[in-house]
Amino acid sequence: MAKIVARRVCAEREGGFVLFLIGMRLNKPWKFWKWLPVATAMGRMIAELYKNPQLGLLHAESLFSFPNATVTQYWESFEKLEAYAKARDLAHLPAWQAFNKAVGSNGDVGIWHETYFIGPGQYENIYNNMPPYGLGACGQVIDAIGARQAARQRVKEGAAA
Repeated sequence: MAKIVARRVCAEREGGFVLFLIGMRLNKPWKFWKWLPVATAMGRMIAELYKNPQLGLLHAESLFSFPNATVTQYWESFEKLEAYAKARDLAHLPAWQAFNKAVGSNGDVGIWHETYFIGPGQYENIYNNMPPYGLGACGQVIDAIGARQAARQRVKEGAAA
């Protein structure tokens, strides 16, 4: 288990990054043969991405809340995210093709994603009594004191206007 940072800190990252949210919804949970391949494919993809940091994944966090599962991912760039999604020799494209063949739009399993482009200074965060989490797991963790004490202060000039 990661060590708790027992003070108020915030995370910063040089330059921009991409926040990618992806998830599935078990619309018919009893049809485990439809959703189990989707769930296991995501685990394989995350493992592949962590083994190959040059692909661009910075960090991923999973959240399960029946009937939903969500993975929050931090990426170096949209170009690297898109290249991974389209690569024929990596885990995503075959999993996507298998999903479309087995489930498609029949309503058994819902899937979704959202992509956000985050520029320098266009975000703020705070962590207290937490292990490195979210952006704090892939950015620089800094004490939230002085000019970083309040949310508005943690957002760069003009970004919150």
